[in-house]
Amino acid sequence: MTKLNTTNKEQSYDVIIVGGGMVGATLACALGNSSLKIAVIEAYQSNFDWQEGSHDIRVSAITHASQHIFENLGVWDGMQHDGVAAYDKMHVWDATGQGQIHFDSTEVGQADLGHIIENRVIQKAVQTRLADFDNIDLLMPLQLQSMQLNGQNVELTATDGLRLNAQLIVGADGANSWVRKQSGISLSSWSYHQNAVVCNVTTSDSHQNACWQQFMPEGPLAFLPLADGQSSIVWSTTEEKAQWLLNMDEHDFSQELQVTFGSSLGRIQLSSERGSFPLRLRHANHYVQERLALIGDAAHTVHPLAGQGVNLGLLDAVVLAEELLNAGENKRSVGAMSVLRRYERRRKGDNIAMLAAMDGFKRLFSNDFTPLKVLRNSGLNIADTLSPLKNLMIKRAMGLFGSGLSEKLPRLAQPDLSHKQN
Repeated sequence: MTKLNTTNKEQSYDVIIVGGGMVGATLACALGNSSLKIAVIEAYQSNFDWQEGSHDIRVSAITHASQHIFENLGVWDGMQHDGVAAYDKMHVWDATGQGQIHFDSTEVGQADLGHIIENRVIQKAVQTRLADFDNIDLLMPLQLQSMQLNGQNVELTATDGLRLNAQLIVGADGANSWVRKQSGISLSSWSYHQNAVVCNVTTSDSHQNACWQQFMPEGPLAFLPLADGQSSIVWSTTEEKAQWLLNMDEHDFSQELQVTFGSSLGRIQLSSERGSFPLRLRHANHYVQERLALIGDAAHTVHPLAGQGVNLGLLDAVVLAEELLNAGENKRSVGAMSVLRRYERRRKGDNIAMLAAMDGFKRLFSNDFTPLKVLRNSGLNIADTLSPLKNLMIKRAMGLFGSGLSEKLPRLAQPDLSHKQN
């Protein structure tokens, strides 16, 4: 999928995006058909030749705001073709008590609360869309070796000797971002001493197009609906227990999952491989430098208990795109700090608020201190009876408004744009 005349070992761009995953490719699509010349560098070759009936074990819960982004960028139909699962209900309860809360899309006048989509489906749709834009080169696979920032541009050298330069480099290369490390931007970070075990299961009873989440002292266990009736599992637990779960045979794992979750969905059977990844909170102390910006997991990672991580990254992408396009239209350098600081100001506060909220929920629900158990169980039950509060909570989680009640979402995150990309 590389679009480049490789006989020329030096290439110039306005913007180089390092990372062609869900967030990086979305940023590129948002800059498609503009006057800016864009390169997307992805270190590893994508493989979209999937076995029929298989599922990715990594999925994302996509909000309405993110759905609107995908619709406005012309990639939503492709995702629907490959499989998306709308969910219209959410059931949350505390395993240590009687506290519970239930959300229903009809209570807020919506057809659904969001969609569960395999990460590979999202990545395929946005990467495939890049080929439709004459101003975008997708360089894949390409590994970078060095980066130099100076007052005028960014200079990159790849391991194959290719040299690239641009007005701006964007790090969209994940939690262990190479761009962030090269820039020297520091992190505020701590480990939750938890791992998330992920896999897919079949259940004898229907998932009812609902998300099911049980909070336990060692971490939450979530069942997320897939399009063919299976469910995706995200089981956050201690590092030791996660390894124990991975080492079990399929039958014992299914039994342990059954005992832990109960019979709400009938008999549970493992239907995929299992994977695991460590859980950390990370937040870059700065999102930008002169000629450099960070988006998505390169700038922040959040506990997955509410599924907000990729949605924050997608909002980063479209806000940065807005600022870059505005700069281009006004003949300003897209790498200037005055441009990049506008992106940072618009996104940093919202991201910090979400990281803090998820961190607080994690600490509240993983605490076995009796007064806190009573407080959180009572709080869940009270919130379940207060419709205005509950509806406000779910509308915020669905991405129906911005970081404040009066703040509009970015243009691409709003529905029914009169001007969509062709």
